[in-house]
Amino acid sequence: MSSQATNPIRMLVVDDSALYRKFVSQVLEADERIDVVGTAVNGRVALEKIESLKPDLITLDLEMPELDGLGVLKHLQQQKSSVGAIVLSALSAEGATATTRALDAGAFDFALKPSSSSPAASIAELEHSLIPKVHAYAESKARRASRLHTASHVDAPRVVPNTTIDASKLSGNKPRVVAIGVSTGGPKALMQLIPSLPGDFPVPIVLVQHMPPMFTKTLADELNRHSRLTVVEATHGEAIKPGTVYIAPGGKHMKLIRQGFSTTVVITDEPPEKNCKPSVDYMLRSVASIYGGDSLTAILTGMGDDGAEGCQLLKKRGGTVIAQSEASCVVYGMPRQIVEHGLADCVVPLDQIGEQLVKLVGQEMAACR
Repeated sequence: MSSQATNPIRMLVVDDSALYRKFVSQVLEADERIDVVGTAVNGRVALEKIESLKPDLITLDLEMPELDGLGVLKHLQQQKSSVGAIVLSALSAEGATATTRALDAGAFDFALKPSSSSPAASIAELEHSLIPKVHAYAESKARRASRLHTASHVDAPRVVPNTTIDASKLSGNKPRVVAIGVSTGGPKALMQLIPSLPGDFPVPIVLVQHMPPMFTKTLADELNRHSRLTVVEATHGEAIKPGTVYIAPGGKHMKLIRQGFSTTVVITDEPPEKNCKPSVDYMLRSVASIYGGDSLTAILTGMGDDGAEGCQLLKKRGGTVIAQSEASCVVYGMPRQIVEHGLADCVVPLDQIGEQLVKLVGQEMAACR
């Protein structure tokens, strides 16, 4: 493992609000694995301090004078900088739109700004939403460094995942639905995957992306603008149909039920599962119940293990599961659980997943490459 796994991660806090700089710094400094090396009051100062202080990761406000957060991200992209960014966003339609653009511009992830009126509650909110994402970034960076180190040693042993599907076991089980679960890194991954699918995709797609309320609607609208498929935030009671992607609303759960000859979306307000709402496992249980072996599931980039229990149930009922490859993930958490528990029929780079979905729902049994 690289030294990144043991050395504290160096962080710069960027926000024009003195109060937020104080709150964020306080939350980060309480973690011994984090070293806050400085703060910046706007994007221009942030770029200067990135150059001088060499942080690994920044927290980034989006609305700032002189140079906003999106401008910082675009500059880092242009410079091919290795510095990561976690955006701090307001829970609003405007915040959702700005955050979607920031993720597309290279931000690692986002955390919601606290909405509590008391300082103690605000700090607790920030700790809950921000710290796991900082740790996920550090782990992701360490794994990338480890892969590069391994690749530089030609004699190092390589673990080769299963990258083929036995076509014979899919015979008679043509998928009638595709289910997708994704978290950290998801919006950018989906912006690559969903627009790659044809407009006449022959089955419905149901999708859980870990996001708060309002953000999933913005994501659906953005995907819809760039896709040949119809992409919507799912609504309670609608019947699913081919050629449409149904994204679970943020802050709610989504499941499917059978009503006569139709399969219908049900949106619920049940408690979070594994701190996730919407939950991939919650959705997949209903997919397994209705479709069983006539289902195709893809687990994409994301931290944690949401989706593993659902995929285990789907596999018992004959369903097919694809996991995104480690090298193409922003965070190799959710797919890793699928692979390490032997639930993946196929491990595929992100840029090949769309092709494989089209082949499998069309009963073209070419193996994954």
